[in-house]
Amino acid sequence: MATAREIKRRIRSVDNIGQITRAMEAVAASKMKRAQDQVLGTRAYAQKAWEVLTHLASQQAADEAMHPLLQIRPVSTMGLVFMTSDRGLCGAFNHNMIRQALEYIRAAGEATVQLITVGRIGRNFMLRVGQPIVAEFSDLPTSPSLVDVSPIARVAIDGFLEGQFDLVYLAYTDFITTLTQRPAIKRLLPIQPTDLETQAMAEYVEDVRPTMVSEYIYEPDPRTILDEVLPRFTELQVYQAVLESIASEHSARMVAMRNATESAAELVDELTLSFNKARQQAITSEIMDIAGGAEALAQARAAAR
Repeated sequence: MATAREIKRRIRSVDNIGQITRAMEAVAASKMKRAQDQVLGTRAYAQKAWEVLTHLASQQAADEAMHPLLQIRPVSTMGLVFMTSDRGLCGAFNHNMIRQALEYIRAAGEATVQLITVGRIGRNFMLRVGQPIVAEFSDLPTSPSLVDVSPIARVAIDGFLEGQFDLVYLAYTDFITTLTQRPAIKRLLPIQPTDLETQAMAEYVEDVRPTMVSEYIYEPDPRTILDEVLPRFTELQVYQAVLESIASEHSARMVAMRNATESAAELVDELTLSFNKARQQAITSEIMDIAGGAEALAQARAAAR
């Protein structure tokens, strides 16, 4: 059994760790609040953007060539924008996303999957397992702007337009609540305005049909506007996914640090009980030694008489 001094030293160590995790929980909670505000602030815009996009796509003439970002073609190579965190200490956040991505890669069959990684944890893992990575991004700001995310979307768009990818998917963690985050893989390209089921951000937009609005007049013409809107809308989807992932990361870290703090407190209680038992045992042993010594001295004095 450990001595009282060793147990006391361990109590001090665990208590210090608990103070650190408590501080990390407070920092993560502050960051999560800002990230959550950003996530909720963009969803209404996403819904209206989808409505405009759907109506624009419906204005295309029958004999007009389809926009490149809307074209469906045979699939031989798929791109996956794979989002994880730069740091750990966030519970199962990265593990769940990595597992989901690996299942997607296995389900791709003969098609080649090339990765665009966002975050060092996912990048390092995919490098270890030998998955091809065409681009990697890390150290995004805590509250990123659309400008910070545009390079990620640009790699995906250019790869699709140049034929490097026949399909592009987003792999990110969907922020549901502070306690619930759900890994999701949704199609990014080609954009199919009337198919919401597998499109990115599908859970944030209503299934708006082209017939719902007919009073829009576009200048100079729908095709020219579509050329501008489609890349921007793709960037918006990537941006939304990044915000979802960041909010989920901070939520998962806050919960993990709270659990760690509570576990540290429970361990301190257990160690305190063990410390009290060890101290009581030591005191009892000392009393017995004193009593035994006194008894031996008394017997020696009686024998000497």
